[in-house]
Amino acid sequence: MQTNLNENRLIDRLKRGDAIAFDTLFKIYGPKLYSFALKYLRSESESEELVQVVFVKIWENRKALKTDLSFKSYLFTIALNQIRKYFNKRAITLNYLNQLSGEDFESNKTVDSIDYASLLKRVDEIVDGFPERKKLIFQKSRKEGKSSKEIAAELEITAGAVDNQISESLKIIREVLKKEDLVLLLFLALFL
Repeated sequence: MQTNLNENRLIDRLKRGDAIAFDTLFKIYGPKLYSFALKYLRSESESEELVQVVFVKIWENRKALKTDLSFKSYLFTIALNQIRKYFNKRAITLNYLNQLSGEDFESNKTVDSIDYASLLKRVDEIVDGFPERKKLIFQKSRKEGKSSKEIAAELEITAGAVDNQISESLKIIREVLKKEDLVLLLFLALFL
């Protein structure tokens, strides 16, 4: 009972912008949240980042906190939503790479040694060279994970037109990467 009373006082102080109360709550819940995130993410750096993101959200929304609800539950709900976003983003990225290559990136040993960040950066450079409309459609589809119907509704065009633009975009990207990958494949064959 005393613990709940102390926590409620901390939350009241936090709602008024008290940084010491925020720091105290961080010290209490930060390690627990980190352990929780680590079980899902299996990455120390990603788990640390998640804890920071959650507590930034707590600080930004401090005025809306309710002392009659469990702060711990609220905190872990935010964390779970962030973990879901992380996995959704990862799934979209893997799907994006799979469609570009026509291969399964997770099972290909040589692809494991490719720097995905560099590959994504190169794809972004190629997409930046697209006409604005094609670029917008492609980014909404592959980066934001929107369906053809959603994009069509937003841009007031048909879903078929969206699908055509995406297919053309993927074809262009594949052709450019194919030309550039000859050097990469030669390097992988000689040195790996």
